[in-house]
Amino acid sequence: MSPNGASWPTAGPLVIGIAGGSGSGKTTIAQSIVEAIGHDDVALIQHDAYYRDLKHLPLEERAKINYDHPDSMESDLLVEHIRSLVAGSAIDRPVYDFTIHNRAEKTIRVEPRPAIIIEGILVLYESALRDLMDLKVYVDTDADLRLVRRWERDMKDRGRTFDSVRDQYLTTVRPMHLQFVEPSKRYADIVIPEGYNLGAVGTVISAIREVLRGR
Repeated sequence: MSPNGASWPTAGPLVIGIAGGSGSGKTTIAQSIVEAIGHDDVALIQHDAYYRDLKHLPLEERAKINYDHPDSMESDLLVEHIRSLVAGSAIDRPVYDFTIHNRAEKTIRVEPRPAIIIEGILVLYESALRDLMDLKVYVDTDADLRLVRRWERDMKDRGRTFDSVRDQYLTTVRPMHLQFVEPSKRYADIVIPEGYNLGAVGTVISAIREVLRGR
């Protein structure tokens, strides 16, 4: 029995979606689940890897794109890839380079696994993705903490300036969170409060282990 009271699927990979606002801690939670269950049993797919290929646009134009809007994502390709993994076929996942606002030339080979985690701010918003999920998780973290984390990440890992992160947050991140991300919480089977909540994360890990042991 899944945490939301529904029955787990009896065959095929277990598909888990983990959503939440930018800086909510969803990536840390997804990675901790992979570490707990084991890399041989879990494939982790980030929605962020599926930003559209914009090589036809100059860098200045790519920098102006609203990357927090669902239209910025090639979600149809992600749906196709998840279906392939569920069917037992490997995929070549895109790689996105945030420093140039575009996809890299290389891809990463992802093999089928007994469990698949789809992680990203909009994975519960997209109905085609939700339809593939056996368990839907939303990480609910206060906006001020999410903003601080985003500042730290974008300045350290993505080469952004303090001002650019602030401007992007005010013009796109916050409005898109309120319009698309926050409302998707209603689709969640489990809401994890305050980012990394040990008890809630433990519940998800235990449920996944239970399903995998039964197969």
